[in-house]
Amino acid sequence: MPFSIPQMKDFVPEALRPWIIVVMVIVVQLSGGVYMAAAGEMVGSTALLQEDVMMAGYASLVGMALFFPIMFRLRSAVRPKTALSACFSVIIAANLVAMHTTSVPLLVGVSLVAGFFRMWATLECNSTIQLWITPTRDLSVFFSYVYLVVNSCIQLSGIAAIGLSAWASWHYMHWAIIALLLLMWIVVLAIFKGCAVMPRLPLLGIDWLGMAIWGFWAMSVLFICIYGEHFDWWQGAPIRHATLFAVVSLVMNLVRASFIRHPYVSLKTLSFRVLPIVIGITIVADVILAPSHIFEHALMEGILGYDALNMISLNWVALAGTVVGAGFTWLTFARRKWTYQRMMVIAFSLLLLYVGYFYFAIDYNIPYEALILPVFVRSVGYTMLSIVILTSLTRLPFPTHFTQGVGTLNMFSAALASVIGTAIVGRVMKWMVTRNAMLLGSEVDGVAHDTLRSMSLPELFGAVQVQALIEAMKEIYGWLIVVAIAVLIVLTLRVSDIRPDKVIQPTFRRISLLMRRELLQRLRYRRQKRSALNSNE
Repeated sequence: MPFSIPQMKDFVPEALRPWIIVVMVIVVQLSGGVYMAAAGEMVGSTALLQEDVMMAGYASLVGMALFFPIMFRLRSAVRPKTALSACFSVIIAANLVAMHTTSVPLLVGVSLVAGFFRMWATLECNSTIQLWITPTRDLSVFFSYVYLVVNSCIQLSGIAAIGLSAWASWHYMHWAIIALLLLMWIVVLAIFKGCAVMPRLPLLGIDWLGMAIWGFWAMSVLFICIYGEHFDWWQGAPIRHATLFAVVSLVMNLVRASFIRHPYVSLKTLSFRVLPIVIGITIVADVILAPSHIFEHALMEGILGYDALNMISLNWVALAGTVVGAGFTWLTFARRKWTYQRMMVIAFSLLLLYVGYFYFAIDYNIPYEALILPVFVRSVGYTMLSIVILTSLTRLPFPTHFTQGVGTLNMFSAALASVIGTAIVGRVMKWMVTRNAMLLGSEVDGVAHDTLRSMSLPELFGAVQVQALIEAMKEIYGWLIVVAIAVLIVLTLRVSDIRPDKVIQPTFRRISLLMRRELLQRLRYRRQKRSALNSNE
């Protein structure tokens, strides 16, 4: 059957309808509560800490992950026109609040809510054009498109935020996004019908308390990793309290999941072998890529002396890597059905090339052109790995365990794994810089007198610090090379011929039928429990 979008009114040309949805997806993905690329400008004008802005930015990613376990339930309960209108209005309000508030709890909470509704709008749009992208509902093809759009918008958002901040102010990024969202809202009101795509199901039997506790646990882990260095880790009371909250909330989640009938994330979902494996691979990959968040910024700003525009210009290189990585994965993995093992070996080989290149090439005189290749390779490898890992979750049963698995994986891949890797590598780097500075500084007294006369003491101290930082970077890159090689050896020795053959998503009618059966079981269980309580009384 030819592809069509029945939610749109008849005067909209059929050929134009999917492209309108693609534009909506891009606008939604460019939006958010705060824009971490402009964190420096935001910190300077609001007296917030860098950690405050990062906490709000990652809270948005936590909100996106919390959406996945209930994504099909929301899609069947709310009409697309109503859902998109609600999402656009909430994201607009979040941008307005983020511009004018200096309250950290409010900023973090608004960003969390904005991330949830941003993911809801993205699902509504992408689900609408899924059959246009892949008529067979092949999720390996669909995920290639999803990561192409999402990762590309991340790079474009950073470029736009820094460009507008340098031209005028960081507020202009919020105003530009608000204008685009208002335009998309008007388009939705003008061309969308008020019809439902899936059979209507009420929002009954959802473990809202479980969702809140999982979100609290994720926010506690984020607080520990982001504010750890600021509060001197567990020497500070806030980190000790956050650790206690994280442990208690995790235990509460697991205990509740063991006795309630339909938890937000069930223990059975966590028991599937594929889920802990892909979470472990994601954390290891983010540890290997942690230098991209720490070293590259320190190298380009602190040593090479680049400004924000020069640093963000590398996002164009990362954008090219995202396009190449998604295209290569679509051609080999989705179309030719290469094995999961082969794709992961290629992806980790590219990550190994990234850390290996910097290990041999890093220097305080490295030219700008020398940074292009490692950034490109890093982007290609991470895009490939993300698509392959997400596709592997199709081995979980639809729809409940699959959506819960996707939500759990995205909680780590989008939010937690990055900050965990950054916290580990950042802590190690600080220790190594201090050690190297002490070792190098101990030889200052033996420096020749002519060298001392040609350099002042502040210049000499600065040279020692720069050399200590370079030596620490090189040493950490060496250890990351060892980690990447070890992962490659494990992936090579573990022979597997599993291919993405059975990755077809059921039709929405089939998913709705399965959810209806599950909902009826929940209602039947509640009636039986209520009647048993009445009989005991």
